[in-house]
Amino acid sequence: MNILVLFILPVIIVGIVSYGMVKKVAIYEEFVVGAKDGFDIAVRIIPYLVAILFAIGMFRASGAMDWMILGLRPILGFFGFPAEVLPMAIIRPLTGSGSVGVMADMIATYGEDSIFVKMAGTMFGSTETTFYVIAVYFGAVGVRKTRYAIQAGLIADLTGVIMAVVVCYWLFG
Repeated sequence: MNILVLFILPVIIVGIVSYGMVKKVAIYEEFVVGAKDGFDIAVRIIPYLVAILFAIGMFRASGAMDWMILGLRPILGFFGFPAEVLPMAIIRPLTGSGSVGVMADMIATYGEDSIFVKMAGTMFGSTETTFYVIAVYFGAVGVRKTRYAIQAGLIADLTGVIMAVVVCYWLFG
């Protein structure tokens, strides 16, 4: 299996190039056009990314996250939801890199084998960066009315957060 894994990527690359040659496609020229289009999309989505990252930075730096955790601790405790994992539940729908930072902070604070870190890691793997994805993908194609995409994404994220806590309590608890 280890040998097979070494050859998967080269086989895929050679396969794509071979297929293009059989179909008589100007492979390099098409690659350059695709790279140019990718760059144009990146330039179009930069304002959306800056806005999201700025908002997240302000939220954390202002201390609003700490105040919110402090205020919600009694309510969350009633439902068995540890307030220590609330930062991951809040940051994860916004940004992947921010949630990695939250995870690193949690590992430094509680240790890599704590139930809180296990819950946060499960949340990280079972939820999506909903607002980031919507900003990037909808912004890239110029969609301004997201309709139900945000609500559906947040419901899925909430389900992932709740199930991460339930499953971690069940498995490690």
